[in-house]
Amino acid sequence: MTVQRELHDLWRYMEDLLVQIQTESAATLAEWRPRIADQGFIGSASNLAAYLALRHRDLRPLQRKLMALGLSSLGRIESRVFPSLQALNASLAAICGEKSKKWPSQDAFFAGETLIEQRSAAIFGVCPEERPVALLCTCPSEAASDPAFMRMLAQHRVEAIRINCAHDDPDAWARMIGHARAAESQAGHRMRIFMDLGGPKIRSGAVRTPGGGQRLYRNDTFAVVPPGMLDQPEVREFAFATECTMSEALPAVRRGEHLYFDDGKLGAVIERSEPWGLLARVTTCTTDGVKLQPEKGLNFPNTELNIPALTAQDLKHLDFISAEADGVGLSFVQSADDVALLQDALAARRSDWWRLALIMKIETPRGVAPLPDIIMQSAGHQPAAIMIARGDLAVEIGFTRLAEMQEEILWLAEAAQVPVIWATQVLEHLIKKGRPSRGEMTDAAMGARAECVMLNKGPYLAEAIDVLDTLLGRMDAHLHKKTPQLRPLKSW
Repeated sequence: MTVQRELHDLWRYMEDLLVQIQTESAATLAEWRPRIADQGFIGSASNLAAYLALRHRDLRPLQRKLMALGLSSLGRIESRVFPSLQALNASLAAICGEKSKKWPSQDAFFAGETLIEQRSAAIFGVCPEERPVALLCTCPSEAASDPAFMRMLAQHRVEAIRINCAHDDPDAWARMIGHARAAESQAGHRMRIFMDLGGPKIRSGAVRTPGGGQRLYRNDTFAVVPPGMLDQPEVREFAFATECTMSEALPAVRRGEHLYFDDGKLGAVIERSEPWGLLARVTTCTTDGVKLQPEKGLNFPNTELNIPALTAQDLKHLDFISAEADGVGLSFVQSADDVALLQDALAARRSDWWRLALIMKIETPRGVAPLPDIIMQSAGHQPAAIMIARGDLAVEIGFTRLAEMQEEILWLAEAAQVPVIWATQVLEHLIKKGRPSRGEMTDAAMGARAECVMLNKGPYLAEAIDVLDTLLGRMDAHLHKKTPQLRPLKSW
C-alpha cells in the first residue's frame, strides 16, 4: 500500500470517527440535560460527553500513526475534543489534497482552557501571575482564638480558607471568619471562605487499651463497638476496643471485609460480626505499632454502607454555612442525588443558593464511578470544583491504584472544564516537621496541573506556602495540565 493510500484511509477513518463521536456524545448529553439548569454549562457537558465517547475506544494504534506523520496524537484533547478532531481532520484533508476543510480558530480551539481559568477565578479568586495556582489552607481550632493565623494567610496572599465542620462549633467558626475579614482589611487581600460538611465520616470514639501508650501490632485483635458499649461484658474480654461513632454502619460489615484506621496507618480484617459489634485482626501496620486513639477515621472499603449523604448535624451546620461562607464542601459524595439533596437544603435556606460554590470531595470508589453525573448535577447549577481527597480515597481504593485514579479524575474534570483541588498531605512533612521529603516535593510540583492546591494545618504552614509560591510558579513555566511548556532550557 502506498503512503498516499494510507493517508487517505487514515483521513476517512478520522472522518467516520468524528461522526461516531458526535452521535454518541449527543445521546449522552440528552441523558444529562435534565440535570443541567445553567445553560452556560451545556457546551462543557457536550465536551465531556465527547471525551467519554472517545476514551471508550483504544486509541493507542491510531496515536502512533498520527505521531509518525507529525500530527496531534490526541494526547492533550481533554478540554477541546471537537476542536481537536476538526483541526486534525482539516490537516489530513489538506495533506491528502482533498477539498479544504475549515480549521477552528485559535479562540475556539482554546476556549475550554479559558473557561476553566474563568471558573477557577470565580471560585477561588484571581491568582498572582507568579503563582497561577490557588492555595487553600485548612484552619486549625486555634484560629478561633488567635488572629495571627489569618493575618499570616492574608499577608501570604492565600486565596481561600477551609473550615472543617467536623471540628469545633459555630461560635468558633464565626470567630475564625471574623479574624479572616479583619486580616483581609489590613492586608488589602480578599480570601474566600469554604466550609466542609462533616458528612457521614466514620470515626473512632472512646477507646480502651491495656495501659497508657500501648499499641496494636500485626496479628493483634481489637473490638469495634457502638458508642457506650466499651464496658459490656462481651467486649471487656478484649484488651483493645474502640467505639464507632456511626453505629448504624456496623451491622452492614461482614466477616472477611477490611477495616482501615487513621488514614490507613492500620489495616485489619473482620474476623467476627456479633450483636455487640465487630472483632478485627490487624494485618498491616508500621513496625512500631499503631496507637488506638479517638477521633480517627475508620474506613470499610469493601462494605456497602447505605448511609445518607447529609447527617442531621450537617443540616444544622448548613444554617451557618449558607449565611457566612463563599462555598460548601460535600464530603463523601457518592451520587448525583447526594448533590441534589444538598442543593435542595441550600435552596431552603437562601434564595440565591446557586451563587455558593460547591466543592465535590471525591473520597471513595463509589464517588468515582458516577462522577460525570455528579459533575452535571453540581456544575450544571452553580460554580463547582472537584477535590481529589487523596487521604480517604487512597485507603478506600488502595494505595497502588491512587496514582492512576487521581490522573483519571484530573482528565475528567478538565474535559468537563471544571477546576480541580489537589488535596491531602501536600508538603505534609514540611508543614509538620519543618523539612520536606524528596517525594512530597515532586508530588507538590504535580499539583501545578490542578487549579488549586490544599494545605493542611501545622506549625510550618507559612514556610510551606513560601515553598509552593516558588515551586508552582516554576512548574507553570514548564507544564500546563498534560502539556509541556517548551521554555528555553538554561541548565545546559
